[in-house]
Amino acid sequence: MRVDLFDFELPPERIALRPVSPRDAARLLVVRPGAEPELTDAQIRDLPDLLNPGDALVVNDTRVVPARLNGMRRREIGEGVRVEAMLHKRVATDTWLALARPAKRLAVGDRIHFGGEGDACLLGTLDATVEEKGEAGEIRLRFDFAGPTLDEAIATVGHMPLPPYIAAKRPDDAKDRTDYQTMFAHEEGSVAAPTAGLHFTPELVVRLAARGIATHRVTLHVGAGTFLPVKADDTSGHRMHAEWGEVSLETTAALNAVKAAGRRIVSVGSTATRLLESAAAEDGRLKAWRGETDIFITPGYRFRFIDGMLTNFHLPRSTLVMLVAALIGHEEQKRAYAHAIASGYRFYSYGDACLLLP
Repeated sequence: MRVDLFDFELPPERIALRPVSPRDAARLLVVRPGAEPELTDAQIRDLPDLLNPGDALVVNDTRVVPARLNGMRRREIGEGVRVEAMLHKRVATDTWLALARPAKRLAVGDRIHFGGEGDACLLGTLDATVEEKGEAGEIRLRFDFAGPTLDEAIATVGHMPLPPYIAAKRPDDAKDRTDYQTMFAHEEGSVAAPTAGLHFTPELVVRLAARGIATHRVTLHVGAGTFLPVKADDTSGHRMHAEWGEVSLETTAALNAVKAAGRRIVSVGSTATRLLESAAAEDGRLKAWRGETDIFITPGYRFRFIDGMLTNFHLPRSTLVMLVAALIGHEEQKRAYAHAIASGYRFYSYGDACLLLP
């Protein structure tokens, strides 16, 4: 399909720069496509009443790494150059792939010092060597630390990787360290939050459980590719960045039992959706799964496993809005987004959500 079919105009004031408090006070647009499509305005805290006993929610328990590093390229000759590196994939205990700016000022062998004096770890420094340069600003960084020591250093000097549409309007701060993590965050490895999960609170999960709606966990580490625009004119020309995920044997058995009982699987976010669909077999049964997925879901895709999705409102021309259109239909996606814009819903990572129940 043509990518421009997924474009729309969004007033800048609709972009949320902070989440609402409490988290489950966010607005929720319920979308029920069909012969007589229905749009209902609600709130996240209404979720227990919008689902049925026996339904299951699937959340992504990845934890966001403070993956945006500011540093200085240093050479024996010449002045230093300020560099920003967005880590997006760990490839060894001491090595990350990163998107760098300005990448054109970097060369293989360059040394980059991240953080200020005394900012990093016990040794007061976090240095890395550029080992490789790839396309579109990607570099391979080998740090002088490894393992838990490197993790500690990154946590100390790194900044939360807020999406560009927020970072362009305000700097990250201490509040983002908690605001940009879901209550389920456990397995460290993402450089972007699975934002649909940001709306949940412990109280909401208790209320869901009391109604007989279980919450199950999977892990998909979101990469920086989630921020990259689709530059191709047609969806067939776009290549997704691979992301690592895992669905445990225990979760697989529990979710297959839900399906066998005729109940619904509702994924929380596009990341959980993509992982479940990657792990589902052709016959619709889920299998234990561990590895990388680059699944690209666009209109025409036949969903194998999920029956609904809770997700935020996404960027124009993004792979995420294409996924929404694939689940509920392109015309219904456009109608839902037009309603959300006209009704003052807040968009993107810190914004409101929609519950899609095809």
